[in-house]
Amino acid sequence: MAGSKSVVLAALVANGAIAILKFVGFLLTGSAAMLSETYHSISDTGNQVFLLIGIRFSDRSADQQHPFGYGKSQFFYSFLVSVFLFGIAGWESAKHGYSQLTGGGHGGGQHAGETVDFLFLSYAPPGWLDPVWVNYTVLIGAFVFEAWALYKARAEMKRQMGDHDWTSYREAFRKTSDVTTLTALTEDTIALLGIVIALTGITLEQLTGNAVFDQLSALLIGLMLMGFALALAWENKRLILGESLQPDVEAELRDIVRSHPGVTSIIGFRTVYFGPEEVLVTADVQFEDGLETDEIDERITAIEAQLKATGAGIQKVYIEPES
Repeated sequence: MAGSKSVVLAALVANGAIAILKFVGFLLTGSAAMLSETYHSISDTGNQVFLLIGIRFSDRSADQQHPFGYGKSQFFYSFLVSVFLFGIAGWESAKHGYSQLTGGGHGGGQHAGETVDFLFLSYAPPGWLDPVWVNYTVLIGAFVFEAWALYKARAEMKRQMGDHDWTSYREAFRKTSDVTTLTALTEDTIALLGIVIALTGITLEQLTGNAVFDQLSALLIGLMLMGFALALAWENKRLILGESLQPDVEAELRDIVRSHPGVTSIIGFRTVYFGPEEVLVTADVQFEDGLETDEIDERITAIEAQLKATGAGIQKVYIEPES
């Protein structure tokens, strides 16, 4: 939990600073790609706040209304993040880029001395200011901040991959229950990709004099954000709905129970996440005939301890002996 919180705090600081940098860059240049990147960073900053709220709620102790605790609150708030990433950052960026491409906007990037209008603001940058170098400076600065945030998120995910023997990020994305770190890692990755796309679009516009490259980069950034948001929403949905452990992990747990002395068969076996790295296991187990009640209790206690020691995040185990 502490690792997830440090990752989110790093992303919050980075995205807050980046959002300010990009917005100033947009005011000075009028770049469509820069405005898309501003939407992106504002959304990311708000998203980190939601993730912190989820972490705070999940720290609450179990009570009568929530006997298994509040761990699933992280799944809910991470799902909200994916919705906002799609609806604000992705949709607004794509809409702005499409509007510029189809002539609904004012055209390409801003030239020195021209007035920029945004909402209730009207600002004319100094005539000597070169908008291109403003864009480059802002985006390179943003790249440094995002790279730092990504380093923190990647380090935490690598730690989890080592703990669980996951061999790839794809496997980690599919199996992890730490959706907070997963969301931060995804956001930071697409943020860096977005900066690269924006830099490419601005550079091509500068070299060719054609504003379509800047406008197209804004559209691509929006579509990319929407695609990743849908993937995040899907991963959170499976945990909110109470998905079990992955089949290979569950098979290992079944083998532990089945191979325990005195166990003849497993009649029922169920697992479910009730929070990040918090798994509930229930099993209906048939023991050998002739075992006394005390012996069965001792074997159940031993099985529970062995399951919790696997490192699969198992916090609660309920075993029901069957005749």
